[in-house]
Parts: sequence; C-alpha cells; structure tokens
Amino acid sequence: MPRIFRDALIWLFVINLGIAFGAGLYEARVVVPGWAAIRPDLWPNTGLTFWVYVTTVPLTLLTIANAVAAWHTPGPARRWYAAAIALVFVERIATFSYFIPTMVRLMGADSLPEAEITAALSQWQLINHGRHVLVLLGWLAALKAFSLPRV
Repeated sequence: MPRIFRDALIWLFVINLGIAFGAGLYEARVVVPGWAAIRPDLWPNTGLTFWVYVTTVPLTLLTIANAVAAWHTPGPARRWYAAAIALVFVERIATFSYFIPTMVRLMGADSLPEAEITAALSQWQLINHGRHVLVLLGWLAALKAFSLPRV
C-alpha cells in the first residue's frame, strides 16, 4: 500500500475520531439528558440526522480501511496503529450490537411503560461512558501512531 494512501487514511481516522469524541461528549452532556423529560416519540433522531454521517458509516469504513493500512505500516507506529484499530473496532461492535438497536427500540417505544423507558435510557447513558472511553483511547492511540515515523 503506498505511503501517501496510508498517511491519508490515518489523517482521516484521527480527524474523524476527534469529531466523534467531541460530538459524543456534547450529546451525552447536553442532548440526551433533556430526553428524560419528554416522550421518546419527540426525541430528535440524532442517529439519522447526524451520527450516520459522522460515525455510523464513515468511522466504520475508516476503521476497516485503517486496519489494512496498519497491517502494512512498518516500524514503531504499527503497534499504536493496531491498538487504535482494536479499540475503535470494539467500540463499533458495541455501537452496532447495543447502542443503535437500543435507541431505535426506545424511540419507537410508545407502548412501553414510562418507568421502563427511563430505566433503559439511564442504562444507555451509563454504558455510553464506556464508549466514550474507547473512542478517546482509540483517538489517543491513533494520534500516537500518527506522530511516529511510518516509513
């Protein structure tokens, strides 16, 4: 794989992870707490209006492409690069297996009791902290890989 292509991929990966981390913190601190006071059918669908364009598609594709690039990266950057990919891969699995399905279920939960919706949203928010940690650690590892020689 040509070096310029690998360099472009890690650039895009680092930038996208930074955006995802910042937007995730904003959503967790500002947007989601307001949802507890309103019915789920009135929640803004940030998944379709924002996240699909920032992480669902781009970060997932960048993670896969960067896994290939990391495999072809020689030197000390390779270990950090692989760590970043592994962390973000775990985050992507959690996102697709728990976070997206749970939010879709909650947003269509008109018939669920309010207590059940509140409990599920609270659990989603609590577990979401772990997802933020994975993205932060993946971002930091990618930044470290980016800062090292990638001959």
